[in-house]
Amino acid sequence: MAIAKTNAVRLLERLEVTFELREYEVDPDHLDAETVAAKIGLPPEQVFKTLVARGDKQGVCLAVVPADCELDLKALAKATGDKKIETVALKEVEPLTGYIRGGVTALACKKAYPVYLEETAELFDVISVSAGVRGVQVLLHPGDYIRVVDAKVAAIAKAKSG
Repeated sequence: MAIAKTNAVRLLERLEVTFELREYEVDPDHLDAETVAAKIGLPPEQVFKTLVARGDKQGVCLAVVPADCELDLKALAKATGDKKIETVALKEVEPLTGYIRGGVTALACKKAYPVYLEETAELFDVISVSAGVRGVQVLLHPGDYIRVVDAKVAAIAKAKSG
């Protein structure tokens, strides 16, 4: 079965970025990035989830953090220059990005929001992000990802609590 070409894939091809696609079986009850990491055979710290946040001054941004971490809102606010920032409600994600939960990516997003990438991404030769649909991940060099989405690299993740 051929993988449907997503806007994210078309963008990477147009920019001649080297990447690999990995498909996985989607379980709607388990869309978390750690499950995805296990399904595509990568450690969770190498698989990145894209979260949509809104600050009081700068507005909407995308925060990209490892599967085994959670977003540090204080650190993100500091990076964006906001006093207060929070993740948007799930019902706002698709209207803002054009992507559904489990398929959100900064690659070919509906609007070019500022992107903040957790600095640990640069420790790897390859990171994995959503291809824009559930069931497909894009594996690419972090430097290419940073360049394509114009990401700002910052310490924005923290260990999961609980």
